[in-house]
Amino acid sequence: MTLRLFDSGTQAVRDFVPLVEGRVGIYLCGATVQSPPHVGHVRSAVAFDVLVRWLRRQGQRVTLVRNVTDIDDKILAKAAAAGHEWWAWALTNERAFTSAYDALGVLPPDYEPRATGHVPAMLALMERLVERGHAYVAGPGDVYFDVRSWSDYGSLTNQRVDDMTDVPDDAGSGKRDPHDFALWKAPKPGEPATAAWDTPFGRGRPGWHLECSAMAHRYLGETFDIHGGGLDLRFPHHENEQAQSRAAGYGFARHWLHNGWVTQGGAKMSKSLGNGLLVSAVLEKAPAAVVRYALTAVQYRSMLEWTDDTLTEAAATWDRLAGFVQRATERVGAVPAAEVAAAALPAAFGAALDDDLNVPAALAVVHETLRAGNTALAAGDDTAARDAMVALRGMLDVLGLDPASPQWATTGGDDRTARALDALVRAELDARAAARAARDWAAADAIRDRLTAAGVVVEDSPTGARWTLAAPVTDTTED
Repeated sequence: MTLRLFDSGTQAVRDFVPLVEGRVGIYLCGATVQSPPHVGHVRSAVAFDVLVRWLRRQGQRVTLVRNVTDIDDKILAKAAAAGHEWWAWALTNERAFTSAYDALGVLPPDYEPRATGHVPAMLALMERLVERGHAYVAGPGDVYFDVRSWSDYGSLTNQRVDDMTDVPDDAGSGKRDPHDFALWKAPKPGEPATAAWDTPFGRGRPGWHLECSAMAHRYLGETFDIHGGGLDLRFPHHENEQAQSRAAGYGFARHWLHNGWVTQGGAKMSKSLGNGLLVSAVLEKAPAAVVRYALTAVQYRSMLEWTDDTLTEAAATWDRLAGFVQRATERVGAVPAAEVAAAALPAAFGAALDDDLNVPAALAVVHETLRAGNTALAAGDDTAARDAMVALRGMLDVLGLDPASPQWATTGGDDRTARALDALVRAELDARAAARAARDWAAADAIRDRLTAAGVVVEDSPTGARWTLAAPVTDTTED
């Protein structure tokens, strides 16, 4: 492999060499299902979906584990405030995340473990840490990791313990050191009895960090290739994961990847700041393919500033890509999916993705191919047009954006509505052609304006007019 990735642990771009040749194990921190997902939440899933697709395109057998945190303080608090059982609240929001992933074409993970389903694995890890002297019981149900016992603590984020300022405000917890973090937490007054489990250390529930180490070990083994997540998880979550896993004697992640945030006005998109755009709401205003393109087009480590123009620009680009594929298909016929999956991709495209998943550079190759394909169509060169379409679709397939894939294709099945619409628009285009032939330009322009107002885009070509529907993007700002 020639893939090079930026390792957040070493702060350097490194050659990616799998632990086992031909196989790649990836653990991706998934959703804490306290609320429905906003656009910022799903960026990580989309970014790592591109990585998985690229690895598989190169013949790697990828095992992707993406967890679900279905119990924590915020889930309990929000469920109680809404008058719901905490587990029902978590499941409702988990389903909302799944719906968002599916709508955006994110491939399902190989394993999607819930925290509540892996308590025995967490207890085994916690007992191992206590036996090794890296964790201690502070009181019934309260177990903490002793950061001073692990000399490498802080290595992921290049910090010294005494310089760390992000210290939990939990005075009176019985911790030996303010920097120690919870492995297990005793129930708080008023919390439901169902949100706790019996352990040798007392009744309680998991700390946030313990679950990921336990589940990564369960599904990927003691050492695996890549651990990923949003940039905000580097500290304390990933720092703590690494410390407890390595203190337990495991190699844990060999490579760390972190994606940038989605921002608005320079601030990280979050519900707490009141600037979250729910995925469900955004998908009511723009096609899912357009949203996916907007999230994919920026290099994964870069911040993505979400503005009023983000989806408008993405929609215009998507229309050009999908429009070419549709025109080429009409000219040369459909291309089998197997041919697209096996197509040789332009070397420059592969080089761009091998360079730390440089999607903007890869998209430059996509657009070069698009221009060549359009030129071939205009010249009537069907062979070149077909070759361009296959290459274009192959590259877009790696990005999860092949317009002719079942995920995004708009034809097939019960297409009575499409046929009826086509007949009506064709009648208008025939009337426009007659008006143009009679040199009645006012009538011809009026027909085109009427179609434009209805969301129909008309393109004139040497072979006649053709039409497509404009992407229905509206204002995405919150009221």
